[in-house]
Amino acid sequence: MNTIKKETIKFGIFAEISITEENNNPKSFPSHWHNALEFTIARKSGCLYKVEGNLYELEKGDVLLVWPQQIHETVNIPQDGALFTQFSSAILESNLDLVSMSKLIYECHHISASEHPELTSHILDRVMEIKDIRDSSDPFTETKCKLCIYDILVNIGEFVLRERKDDIPAGFNSGAAYRYIHEACNFIVENSTENITQKDVAEAIGLSTFYFSKIFKSYMSMSFPAYLSSVRVRNATKLLSDANLSITECAFMSGFQSTTAFNKAFHDITGHSPREYRKLYR
Repeated sequence: MNTIKKETIKFGIFAEISITEENNNPKSFPSHWHNALEFTIARKSGCLYKVEGNLYELEKGDVLLVWPQQIHETVNIPQDGALFTQFSSAILESNLDLVSMSKLIYECHHISASEHPELTSHILDRVMEIKDIRDSSDPFTETKCKLCIYDILVNIGEFVLRERKDDIPAGFNSGAAYRYIHEACNFIVENSTENITQKDVAEAIGLSTFYFSKIFKSYMSMSFPAYLSSVRVRNATKLLSDANLSITECAFMSGFQSTTAFNKAFHDITGHSPREYRKLYR
């Protein structure tokens, strides 16, 4: 991944969600990756994309799914051939059920309109609804846009569960390991402003550090430090709305131990520096 260009997504002011109109899409774009989720809806047949080394040719109405940090490339798309939506991974990471399902849903990249017309039509409807909400003066714009994204994610998750039901181990979301992960995530959220370590969390839920690290990454599809950083960044976004607090104060109050670590994590997750984010959301 180090040889592939990382793209920084600059979200607009509304809901950490970006929708690119069909006529603004480049015909091709080289291999890259980013922390955002990217969902492409083919408006014309013949769109060619590569995700994680696999080539996908989309027919009109098909949906292509690119998940956080997956290497992908726009090989070729017709003029006005696609509509794509990007949104912050923080939207997904703030919900434990979605995160715990990520190791399954991250393997889903292509949904065919001919095979699953109801789902692809539903995704398009929700994206168009986001566009309408974004362009309105609704005081709950951000929340309503995020509700549309959650609706899309839940429908994709349920689709994956149906398609992969024979591959999912019994008790996948109800076994002892899953309960440990829930308990761990609750502990992390409640104590994220403190200088907690992986060992602290493991001891709090009664596991060895080694075993906790193993099952956490397996269920969450991310490391403990990455999840802790995402929780702390969410804390920071709330603090940044208070103009009486300096950015340094926001960093330490949200649990980061240095402004350098704070600035890097914040930019990686939101696509903005803390200062830029404060200006956008003020």
